Formats: sequence, C-alpha cells, structure tokens
Amino acid sequence: MNRTLLIARREYVAYAKTVGFWLSLLAFPLFAVLGGGIPALIKASEPIKSVAVIEEGPNATGLAAAVRASLQADMDRQNERLREAAEKGQAGAGRAVASITGPKIRLVDAPPAITDAVGPARDEAIRKALDKQTSKARRLDAVVFLSRMDGKPAAQVWTARATDNDVSSFVRNALRDARRTELLTAAGVAPAVAQEVQTFRPEVKSFSPSAASGGEVSMRDRIPSFIGLGVGFLLWSLVITGASILLNSVMEEKSNKILEVLLSSASATEILTGKVLGVALLTLTVMGVWGGIGAFTLISASPETAATVGQVLLHDGLIFYFIAYMVGGYLMYAVLFAAIGAFCETPRDAQTLMGPIMMILVVPILVMQMALTSPDAPVVKVLSWIPFFTPFLMSARAPSDPPLVEVILTLIGMFATAAFMVWIAGRAFRAGALSDVKLSWKSFGRAITGRA
Repeated sequence: MNRTLLIARREYVAYAKTVGFWLSLLAFPLFAVLGGGIPALIKASEPIKSVAVIEEGPNATGLAAAVRASLQADMDRQNERLREAAEKGQAGAGRAVASITGPKIRLVDAPPAITDAVGPARDEAIRKALDKQTSKARRLDAVVFLSRMDGKPAAQVWTARATDNDVSSFVRNALRDARRTELLTAAGVAPAVAQEVQTFRPEVKSFSPSAASGGEVSMRDRIPSFIGLGVGFLLWSLVITGASILLNSVMEEKSNKILEVLLSSASATEILTGKVLGVALLTLTVMGVWGGIGAFTLISASPETAATVGQVLLHDGLIFYFIAYMVGGYLMYAVLFAAIGAFCETPRDAQTLMGPIMMILVVPILVMQMALTSPDAPVVKVLSWIPFFTPFLMSARAPSDPPLVEVILTLIGMFATAAFMVWIAGRAFRAGALSDVKLSWKSFGRAITGRA
C-alpha cells in the first residue's frame, strides 16, 4: 500500500508542480467564459446601422411608415423588458440583454443624390453612399427601396457588406406584418383590432404537479436538468483530459525504460493503482479549482441562484449519485487508457485502439442533449444501461427522478464493468510493460487472455 501511495504522489507531483499545468488549469475557465461571452460582446458592440428607406412610386405609399412603426414597436418592447428587469432588481442584466437583442437600426433620410437620380446614376450614387471611403457623416450602411409586386409589398436592399443580413431580415418581417394588416383591414377588420393582432404576445405560464411549488413551473424546476447536463459534460472532459494524461505518462515511462525500473521495486498492480490514483487526485484538483471559481462567480453574481443550486445538489442525495457515476466512469476509462499506454512507445502506436474508444465517447455527447428535454426517451433509456455510456447519460438523467431500481441497477452494472476493466487492464498492463511487442488488436487480446 505504501508503494502505491508513493507512486500516486509521484504521479501527482510530476504534473502539479509544473507551471504549464496551472496555466492551462486557469486558462480553461477563462477561455470558456470568453468563448461564450465574446459573441455576445460582439453583438452588443455592433454600431447602429444608418438605413435610408425610399418608396418607389405611389403604389408603395405607406410602406415606409410600416417599417418605421415596426422599428418603434421593437424599441417599445425593449423598453418594456428594461422596465420589468428593473422591477425585479435586475436592471444590469436587463440592460445587457437589451444591448444584445435590441434593434441595431436607425432610419435616416435618403440623400437627394439617390432620390433624384435614376438608372445607372442612381446605382452609382448608392455605391458612393455605401463606400467606406465616404465620410462618416454622409455614409450609409444600407439603402432600402420599397415597392409592390402584384400588389404585395416587396423591397430591394443595398448593404455596405455583402454578408449583412440584419437589415434584410428586419425589412422582411416589417413588410410581412404590413401585409397582414392590409389583409385584415381589407376583410373589414377595424385598424385598431388589426394592430392588436400584430402586437399581441400571449402570456403563457407552465404548471406541473411535480414542480417545487406544486403548481407553477419556475427556474428552480429547470436548474436540476442543467446541472445534470453540466455534470455529464464535466465528466466527459475529465475522462478525456485525465485518461489522456495517464496514457501519455505510461507511454513516456515505457519509452524511457522508467517503467521497467518501477517494476523492479513494485508490482504491476501497485503501479497501475498508484498511477490511476495519482491522476485521479490531479483531476480532483482541477475540479476543485474550477468548482471554486464557478461557485465564487455564481455567489457574487446571484446569491439566490447559488442557494438554489446547493439545494438541488442536496435534494434526495443527488450529489452522491453524481459522485458515484463520476468515480465509476473515470475508473473504467482510466485503467483502459493506462493499459493501452503500456503497449505504446509513441503516440502513433496508440492510434490503433484510440480511434474506436473516441468513437464510443462521441455517442454520449450527442445523446446527453436529448436527455435534457426527453430524459425518458427510449433511446436515452436504452443507452443508459450500456456501462460505457452509463456515467454520462445517467448523470444527465438523474435530476429527472428516474426509477430508483434503474439507478441502482445501472450503478451495479457500471461498477461491475469497472471491476472487469480493472482486471483486464491489470493483465494487459503487466504484459505490455514487460514486452516490446508493438500494439495491435492481436497482441492486446493475447495479453488479456494471458497468452503473451
């Protein structure tokens, strides 16, 4: 036991004392936040587009007013959201959401050089107004020509950037609403009623007997599903990182003949156990740092949400289910990767068996998203019983209160498979560490069956 702990300590310190480990450890949450926040920041920092709207001919009369009315309605909805956020004490969050989802269009008067010209001269005036070389005060971001085709609203949209679809989408929606109003009015519907049809947004509330309040569904009832999905993805990332560290460590020590030295003073079982334990402690360190950063951020930003998350984790011992599935899942894959590493001296050697394993690990990533909305779907339930998928899918399904017998049996199946994997990996690790045979399915199989 002492030798196992010494090997575990050596494995842990070998990585934990390096500067690169801590830099990568702290960089991951930073880049994760940036990855999710940068698109929002880009959207929020987009400049307001100056758009000129021109009606072509008397048949298009009223379409420009409809576009202006649609823009004003968007601004009114934005102000309403800001007011509701302020009433809930979330003014800062409301302004942030408004800066992202609010309209980014400002209607301006079209310059005479465009309205008074026709044909090629007008096209040239448009190009000049949209040109980046034009002074900012006279430059436009888009020019919209409103007309009618077969009596129906239509538009031609010129934009400074060929990939800019924001103005086109806005004009399309505005003209669609205008056409709906025209048809309702033509059918004898009063203009005020037609306007209400356009702007009506029904308030729909969800109720369920399984809700925490026994009635209306709140965010408290949705948080468990998000936590389960997050735990599944966290386990997946830890398996990939932790097991890869273990694979590379064993592979490097075998190529440098260090593994043979260790085998002279400790058994293969002690070395395998120590390495798995050491990397497990390393992944626990990673989880502790990430969890601490996440908890501090959540408590600082929203103490009420943080308290709700804590209640969810403690409800019916949910956190213990998560821990059990994480331990079993990590153990299965860690010993397998260690056994593969014992046969390899270069990364190229490991590719023979790593490909199928990575294909297996892709399946839960695809299915976990389905488990968020349909945790009891037949496909999700069936795959949850497959031990290699169990830790990921059952972590995602656990918050939806699956039958207790299902939880117990999947845990038994997972740990039984983990024990079997430990036995197989121990035999393969011992044979691979003492052999110079190149990795292949044949050599791996012979090591497992004890014929190598």
